[in-house]
Amino acid sequence: MSDTCGSVSRMPNTQPLTEHERKVLDFAGLTWRHDGARDMAIRDEFATSAHLYFQELHRLLERPEALAYAPMTVKRLQRIRDEKRMARSVRKLQKA
Repeated sequence: MSDTCGSVSRMPNTQPLTEHERKVLDFAGLTWRHDGARDMAIRDEFATSAHLYFQELHRLLERPEALAYAPMTVKRLQRIRDEKRMARSVRKLQKA
């Protein structure tokens, strides 16, 4: 399919969420009083480091299937991510 400029328009390759991806999103919707408790639960539940869990979670935040599955969780995490990015940008500008 071509648009009026002659470039090829591509539909995103959407695939349903796996059971593991749904578990990651469900877990992300939980609240924790202490980061240490959350990190231990990540190791217990997913047998991985918190760092790798959050990398996977942030990739999921970009998928429309994740938004359809857990809209409140995904929107909340996207908002938090965007606020942190903005704060980092502001700090960089202040240092310059």
